Amino acid sequence: MFDDFFTRAIFAGVGVALVAAPLGCFVVWRRLAYFGDTLSHAALLGVAMAFLLELNVTLSVFIVCGAVALALVFLQRNATLSSDALLGLLAHSSLALGLVALAFMTWIRIDLMGLLFGDILAVSVADISVIYLGGAAVLAVLALIWNPLFAATVNHEIAEAEGQKPDRTNIIFMLLMATVIAISMKIVGVLLITALLIIPAATARRFARGPEQMAIIAALIGAAAVVGGLFGSLNWDTPSGPSIVVAAMVLFLLSLSPVAGLLLRNRAVLQGEKP
Repeated sequence: MFDDFFTRAIFAGVGVALVAAPLGCFVVWRRLAYFGDTLSHAALLGVAMAFLLELNVTLSVFIVCGAVALALVFLQRNATLSSDALLGLLAHSSLALGLVALAFMTWIRIDLMGLLFGDILAVSVADISVIYLGGAAVLAVLALIWNPLFAATVNHEIAEAEGQKPDRTNIIFMLLMATVIAISMKIVGVLLITALLIIPAATARRFARGPEQMAIIAALIGAAAVVGGLFGSLNWDTPSGPSIVVAAMVLFLLSLSPVAGLLLRNRAVLQGEKP
């Protein structure tokens, strides 16, 4: 079933899209796009640590991204800088540290372009297993914390007053983000992970009538972008990771077209709502 590299690429990409989309919805709702960039940049430092300490790359990326997320929580509570300044500091510092560390490892031949932009066509059956098992765990945890996480997204103070412990929920959400970045890095690379999180969710926002519906639509849009991007890459001999992101961008632009607006108005009329 997974003998062909293109088949493995589709299964891997769709698996990542199905996991990234629901988390991407919270990234859009919370305006945390820069946080996603910060963790994706930290992933490169995780790769460098994996080579230096001879660790599993996925595990090392998760540890580094998780440490950066926890460092952000600590700095937000104890530093006088704004959140965006802290994110910029962590993002660029971790990216620079990763690049410098890789440059010192002259005994290791590293495909830097593959790390930055992914190499989905090289995924193995073991990679697919990690994506689907790790993704299932992420979605299970997200389902458990969905209500308190959404409540904290709407109003942090009210959620805290109701005893839903939003700070703990936010930390769990950050660790889930770190997990998704760790398992998806090989698919689209560290520089394009944020796009796979944000663009499908942003596209789904216009068509959804509720948060759960938006998560489902975003997952379908992400899967469609993966399939469309891979077939486009195959036909036009373009890089696979960027092609997936371009396909997602095309779907987003189509959602803004007059045809999409007409379909939305017709749906509203059929459902008896105000267009």
